[in-house]
Amino acid sequence: MDFCSYFSNMSLRESVKKQSDIPWMLAKHVFSSELKGIDSNMVFSPLSIQIVLGLIATGSKGQTMDQLLSFFNLNSIEEVNSLSSWLVANVLVDGSPRGGPRLSVANGAWVDLTLSFKHSFKQIMDNVYKAASAYVYFQNKPLEVAKEVNKWVEEKTNGLIKEILPPGAVHNMTRLILANTLYFKGEWVKKFNASETKDYEFYLLNGTSIKAPFMTKNGFSTVAAA
Repeated sequence: MDFCSYFSNMSLRESVKKQSDIPWMLAKHVFSSELKGIDSNMVFSPLSIQIVLGLIATGSKGQTMDQLLSFFNLNSIEEVNSLSSWLVANVLVDGSPRGGPRLSVANGAWVDLTLSFKHSFKQIMDNVYKAASAYVYFQNKPLEVAKEVNKWVEEKTNGLIKEILPPGAVHNMTRLILANTLYFKGEWVKKFNASETKDYEFYLLNGTSIKAPFMTKNGFSTVAAA
Protein backbone atom coordinates (compact mmCIF):
# COMPACT_ATOMS: atom_id res chain seq x y z
CA MET A 1 0.00 0.00 0.00
CA ASP A 2 1.14 3.54 -0.79
CA PHE A 3 0.65 5.07 2.65
CA CYS A 4 1.23 8.62 1.42
CA SER A 5 -1.57 8.20 -1.13
CA TYR A 6 -3.80 6.68 1.52
CA PHE A 7 -3.09 9.59 3.80
CA SER A 8 -3.84 12.15 1.08
CA ASN A 9 -7.41 10.84 0.97
CA MET A 10 -7.85 11.46 4.69
CA SER A 11 -8.40 14.73 6.44
CA LEU A 12 -4.85 15.88 7.19
CA ARG A 13 -6.01 18.59 9.54
CA GLU A 14 -8.21 16.18 11.51
CA SER A 15 -5.52 13.50 11.78
CA VAL A 16 -2.87 15.96 12.95
CA LYS A 17 -5.36 17.54 15.35
CA LYS A 18 -5.85 14.14 16.99
CA GLN A 19 -2.13 14.11 17.79
CA SER A 20 -2.01 17.56 19.39
CA ASP A 21 -2.37 16.27 22.96
CA ILE A 22 0.34 13.60 22.66
CA PRO A 23 3.40 15.86 23.24
CA TRP A 24 1.82 17.37 26.36
CA MET A 25 0.82 13.96 27.70
CA LEU A 26 4.33 12.60 27.14
CA ALA A 27 5.95 15.68 28.67
CA LYS A 28 3.77 15.43 31.76
CA HIS A 29 4.63 11.75 32.20
CA VAL A 30 8.37 12.18 31.58
CA PHE A 31 8.75 15.19 33.84
CA SER A 32 6.72 13.69 36.67
CA SER A 33 8.44 10.29 36.60
CA GLU A 34 12.00 11.01 35.48
CA LEU A 35 12.67 14.37 37.13
CA LYS A 36 10.95 13.81 40.46
CA GLY A 37 13.26 15.15 43.16
CA ILE A 38 16.03 15.83 40.64
CA ASP A 39 17.39 19.35 40.25
CA SER A 40 18.23 19.14 36.55
CA ASN A 41 16.94 19.82 33.06
CA MET A 42 15.80 17.38 30.41
CA VAL A 43 15.32 17.56 26.67
CA PHE A 44 13.33 14.91 24.82
CA SER A 45 11.57 14.54 21.49
CA PRO A 46 7.88 13.57 21.67
CA LEU A 47 7.95 13.05 17.90
CA SER A 48 10.74 10.48 18.22
CA ILE A 49 8.72 8.56 20.81
CA GLN A 50 5.66 8.76 18.58
CA ILE A 51 7.57 7.38 15.58
CA VAL A 52 8.95 4.41 17.56
CA LEU A 53 5.52 3.66 19.05
CA GLY A 54 4.10 3.72 15.53
CA LEU A 55 6.65 1.11 14.50
CA ILE A 56 5.75 -1.00 17.55
CA ALA A 57 2.05 -0.66 16.73
CA THR A 58 2.72 -1.98 13.23
CA GLY A 59 4.10 -5.22 14.64
CA SER A 60 1.50 -5.64 17.37
CA LYS A 61 -1.93 -7.23 17.58
CA GLY A 62 -4.76 -7.80 20.03
CA GLN A 63 -4.85 -5.76 23.23
CA THR A 64 -1.43 -4.20 22.62
CA MET A 65 -2.52 -2.88 19.23
CA ASP A 66 -5.79 -1.58 20.69
CA GLN A 67 -3.92 0.28 23.43
CA LEU A 68 -1.54 1.87 20.93
CA LEU A 69 -4.39 2.90 18.63
CA SER A 70 -6.06 4.48 21.64
CA PHE A 71 -2.82 6.31 22.41
CA PHE A 72 -2.68 7.70 18.87
CA ASN A 73 -6.43 8.40 18.90
CA LEU A 74 -6.67 6.72 15.50
CA ASN A 75 -8.84 3.87 14.24
CA SER A 76 -6.45 1.58 12.37
CA ILE A 77 -2.81 0.66 11.87
CA GLU A 78 -3.14 1.98 8.30
CA GLU A 79 -3.91 5.43 9.70
CA VAL A 80 -0.93 5.22 12.07
CA ASN A 81 1.44 4.25 9.25
CA SER A 82 -0.01 6.87 6.91
CA LEU A 83 0.54 9.57 9.50
CA SER A 84 4.08 8.32 10.20
CA SER A 85 4.82 8.23 6.46
CA TRP A 86 3.67 11.82 6.10
CA LEU A 87 5.70 12.94 9.13
CA VAL A 88 8.88 11.25 7.90
CA ALA A 89 8.46 12.60 4.35
CA ASN A 90 7.31 16.14 5.15
CA VAL A 91 8.14 17.17 8.72
CA LEU A 92 11.39 15.36 9.48
CA VAL A 93 13.15 16.73 6.40
CA ASP A 94 16.68 18.10 6.39
CA GLY A 95 16.62 21.79 5.50
CA SER A 96 20.40 22.26 5.13
CA PRO A 97 20.48 21.69 1.33
CA ARG A 98 18.19 24.74 1.01
CA GLY A 99 20.14 26.87 3.45
CA GLY A 100 18.02 25.94 6.47
CA PRO A 101 18.92 24.10 9.68
CA ARG A 102 20.36 20.62 9.53
CA LEU A 103 17.90 17.96 10.63
CA SER A 104 18.88 14.30 10.63
CA VAL A 105 16.43 11.59 11.69
CA ALA A 106 17.20 7.87 11.76
CA ASN A 107 15.35 4.74 12.85
CA GLY A 108 16.96 1.40 13.57
CA ALA A 109 15.95 -2.11 14.61
CA TRP A 110 18.10 -4.95 15.96
CA VAL A 111 16.44 -8.35 16.29
CA ASP A 112 17.77 -11.63 17.66
CA LEU A 113 18.61 -14.35 15.16
CA THR A 114 16.04 -16.65 16.79
CA LEU A 115 13.31 -14.31 15.52
CA SER A 116 12.40 -12.97 12.10
CA PHE A 117 10.44 -10.06 10.67
CA LYS A 118 7.27 -10.73 8.73
CA HIS A 119 7.65 -9.62 5.12
CA SER A 120 4.80 -7.09 5.44
CA PHE A 121 6.35 -5.59 8.60
CA LYS A 122 9.79 -5.39 6.97
CA GLN A 123 8.28 -3.55 4.00
CA ILE A 124 6.63 -0.97 6.25
CA MET A 125 9.80 -0.61 8.30
CA ASP A 126 11.83 0.02 5.12
CA ASN A 127 9.39 2.17 3.15
CA VAL A 128 7.44 4.09 5.81
CA TYR A 129 9.87 4.46 8.70
CA LYS A 130 13.08 4.27 6.62
CA ALA A 131 14.52 2.09 9.37
CA ALA A 132 17.82 0.23 9.15
CA SER A 133 17.61 -3.32 10.48
CA ALA A 134 20.03 -6.06 11.47
CA TYR A 135 19.95 -9.58 12.89
CA VAL A 136 22.25 -9.93 15.91
CA TYR A 137 23.38 -12.43 18.57
CA PHE A 138 21.72 -11.17 21.75
CA GLN A 139 22.08 -14.52 23.49
CA ASN A 140 25.79 -14.97 22.82
CA LYS A 141 27.09 -11.43 22.25
CA PRO A 142 24.99 -8.89 24.18
CA LEU A 143 27.97 -6.62 24.89
CA GLU A 144 28.92 -6.52 21.22
CA VAL A 145 25.34 -5.65 20.26
CA ALA A 146 25.27 -2.81 22.80
CA LYS A 147 28.51 -1.45 21.34
CA GLU A 148 27.05 -1.69 17.84
CA VAL A 149 23.91 0.23 18.82
CA ASN A 150 25.92 2.86 20.71
CA LYS A 151 28.19 3.32 17.69
CA TRP A 152 25.14 3.71 15.41
CA VAL A 153 23.64 6.34 17.73
CA GLU A 154 26.96 8.20 17.97
CA GLU A 155 27.24 8.33 14.18
CA LYS A 156 23.64 9.46 13.67
CA THR A 157 23.96 12.23 16.29
CA ASN A 158 27.27 13.50 14.93
CA GLY A 159 29.10 12.38 18.08
CA LEU A 160 26.82 14.15 20.57
CA ILE A 161 25.43 10.94 22.14
CA LYS A 162 28.16 8.40 22.69
CA GLU A 163 26.44 5.87 24.96
CA ILE A 164 22.67 5.46 24.86
CA LEU A 165 22.89 1.91 26.26
CA PRO A 166 24.85 1.76 29.54
CA PRO A 167 26.56 -1.46 30.72
CA GLY A 168 23.98 -4.12 31.55
CA ALA A 169 21.19 -2.57 29.47
CA VAL A 170 21.50 -5.36 26.89
CA HIS A 171 21.69 -8.98 28.06
CA ASN A 172 21.11 -12.50 26.78
CA MET A 173 17.35 -12.23 27.33
CA THR A 174 17.04 -9.19 25.05
CA ARG A 175 15.30 -9.99 21.79
CA LEU A 176 14.65 -6.67 20.08
CA ILE A 177 15.91 -3.08 20.17
CA LEU A 178 14.15 -0.22 18.38
CA ALA A 179 15.91 3.14 18.24
CA ASN A 180 15.29 6.63 16.92
CA THR A 181 17.76 9.49 16.72
CA LEU A 182 17.03 13.14 16.03
CA TYR A 183 19.93 15.51 15.34
CA PHE A 184 19.39 19.26 14.91
CA LYS A 185 21.86 22.03 14.22
CA GLY A 186 20.71 25.52 13.30
CA GLU A 187 21.76 29.12 13.58
CA TRP A 188 19.78 32.19 14.55
CA VAL A 189 18.82 34.35 11.58
CA LYS A 190 19.23 37.31 13.92
CA LYS A 191 21.73 36.36 16.59
CA PHE A 192 21.52 37.37 20.23
CA ASN A 193 24.28 39.44 21.77
CA ALA A 194 25.76 37.49 24.69
CA SER A 195 26.48 40.72 26.55
CA GLU A 196 22.73 41.42 26.69
CA THR A 197 21.91 38.18 28.53
CA LYS A 198 20.19 39.07 31.82
CA ASP A 199 18.92 37.18 34.86
CA TYR A 200 15.14 37.08 35.34
CA GLU A 201 12.64 35.09 37.40
CA PHE A 202 11.96 31.63 35.93
CA TYR A 203 8.92 29.85 37.38
CA LEU A 204 9.05 26.11 38.06
CA LEU A 205 6.22 23.57 37.87
CA ASN A 206 5.84 23.60 41.66
CA GLY A 207 5.11 27.33 41.65
CA THR A 208 8.45 28.50 43.01
CA SER A 209 10.88 30.61 41.01
CA ILE A 210 14.61 30.79 40.47
CA LYS A 211 16.93 33.25 38.80
CA ALA A 212 17.87 32.13 35.29
CA PRO A 213 19.77 33.77 32.40
CA PHE A 214 17.51 35.00 29.59
CA MET A 215 18.71 35.98 26.13
CA THR A 216 17.36 39.44 25.33
CA LYS A 217 16.99 41.44 22.15
CA ASN A 218 15.11 44.60 21.23
CA GLY A 219 13.20 44.56 17.97
CA PHE A 220 10.00 43.58 16.21
CA SER A 221 8.95 39.97 15.59
CA THR A 222 6.10 38.49 13.61
CA VAL A 223 3.95 35.95 15.44
CA ALA A 224 1.34 33.79 13.74
CA ALA A 225 -1.14 31.18 14.93
CA ALA A 226 -3.09 28.61 12.95
